[in-house]
Amino acid sequence: MELFPAMPLDEWAETKDTMHRFAQIVGKVRLAASPRRNHWWNVPFHLTGRGLTTRPMGGLDGSPQFCVDFDLVRHRLVVDLLDGRSAEFGLVGQSVSSFHAELFTVLTGFGIDVEIQAVPFDLADRTPFADDTRHAAYDPALITRYWRILSQAAQVLDRYAADFCGKTSPVHHFWHTFDLAVTRFTGRVVGASPEADPVTREAYSWEVISAGFWFGDDERPWPAFYSYTAPEPAGLADQPLWPDWAVWMPSRGSHLAVLKYDDVRESDDPVGTVLGFLDSAYAAGAKLTECDAAALASPSGVTDSTLA
Repeated sequence: MELFPAMPLDEWAETKDTMHRFAQIVGKVRLAASPRRNHWWNVPFHLTGRGLTTRPMGGLDGSPQFCVDFDLVRHRLVVDLLDGRSAEFGLVGQSVSSFHAELFTVLTGFGIDVEIQAVPFDLADRTPFADDTRHAAYDPALITRYWRILSQAAQVLDRYAADFCGKTSPVHHFWHTFDLAVTRFTGRVVGASPEADPVTREAYSWEVISAGFWFGDDERPWPAFYSYTAPEPAGLADQPLWPDWAVWMPSRGSHLAVLKYDDVRESDDPVGTVLGFLDSAYAAGAKLTECDAAALASPSGVTDSTLA
């Protein structure tokens, strides 16, 4: 199987916009039905061998324990209950409106009572899910490629995460921004501005150096690996990145270190190139935040002093 196949944004923009909204609907169910974790770690999806999962939810208050999975091999949405009951429906041919209706018909039939804010989060078109018949493109071949790239990028991020033994997140697939991310915490509590929205305040209550992968958007219409430090220390965008075709880009008042996916695909060692890039961006953030990078290092995931 090809490592990092091509995925131009314009080739799958309509399918991506539809899948993004499907993901937001299921993600909002996850948000409503799971206990809150620090930095919203309860909310994102995790990858499986067949697609995406919410992980189990509910079950502690007398409600059914359940899990929702996107099976992106068969292109089905699957709802499984702890008692063995299961229901599923196809993703091909669904509009956002019909997907929303069918999912909540299944949940209601199982006695699962969950309420969500049924409008897109942070998308330009905020048509309520129940009314959105315009977004109805779902190309199985493109979704299969999306999932394979997602899985390969997640493995690279997992390898990158292994070299840090401080507080670090799992590799998350965030449904609101439709990206992958893994976050290292320097250990310093900084507190976001009280004027910031609740999502931002919880996400950035501690100083972080985050890394990830996104598929592109209207502002940056190409897939890329990225890294940022938050809050951003002065001079971050002046720090060197590797390779020399990686760049710092302005983004919402701060900067992203960006390595374009198509450039990675053309390199002799794609995995090594991504890891080297992420290491250089982390080194830039660690230097300026005075994070003790040496004390928090665990090369190849090893903290055993005897082995080291």
